Amino acid sequence: MGGGGDGALGQLPLEQWFFEMPVCTRWWTTATVLTGVLVQCHIITPFQLFYSYRAVFHKSQYWRLFTTFIYFGPLSLNLLFHIFFIQRYARMLEESAASVAHFSWLLFYAATTLLTVAPLFSQAFLGTTLSSTLVYIWSRRNPDTRLSFLGLLTFKAPWLPWVLIAFNVVLHGHWPKDELCGIAVGHVWYFFNDIYPSTHNGYRPMDPPNWWLRLFERRAIPPADTDVHAAALHREVAVPAVGDIR
Repeated sequence: MGGGGDGALGQLPLEQWFFEMPVCTRWWTTATVLTGVLVQCHIITPFQLFYSYRAVFHKSQYWRLFTTFIYFGPLSLNLLFHIFFIQRYARMLEESAASVAHFSWLLFYAATTLLTVAPLFSQAFLGTTLSSTLVYIWSRRNPDTRLSFLGLLTFKAPWLPWVLIAFNVVLHGHWPKDELCGIAVGHVWYFFNDIYPSTHNGYRPMDPPNWWLRLFERRAIPPADTDVHAAALHREVAVPAVGDIR
């Protein structure tokens, strides 16, 4: 434990896995696990965590704007399943982003949009919907990556959101509106960030504003007229290898 100049030698595998995660994914995962533990121990209840327009804006319970994204249920296989998706797909998206500011802006856009439309679909917990948004964006950005679902079905990444929806329909007998909403929000981002610029002289309406970049990076902002988007460059260099979905 105490040794030498390499700090990694003193870390346990779980600790090393935790600190290797990029910052946004790390704290989302941490908050999700802690919330599940607190509910399991009856320290807090789900009734204190769900999103309600009236509770937030009429009763000033502003914490619900955050807790709705970090509660996936008490300790269970379902919680582990969601942690797996956060740790895997959110992590790969964050690692391929141009910077923390770019990925956090994606989270801010998705969270704000979902909070706006949630009352229309009577959605109280938005963590699954946000996760679906990120899975959809990742799947569209990695069209040639092959995945295996439970070792039974092999398909390319763009089919992943629809395979998960079909699995939900078979398992629960109804269409999951949270995942469909997440796909819709993710498609808007993907279209304006990855497709729209190629037909509009490189203009990227979904890029974070300068004040957001300054807030996170606190350094000089790169010129706005650059020909190649940094996130796209990074994605070309580091396309993640993905194995089976368990």
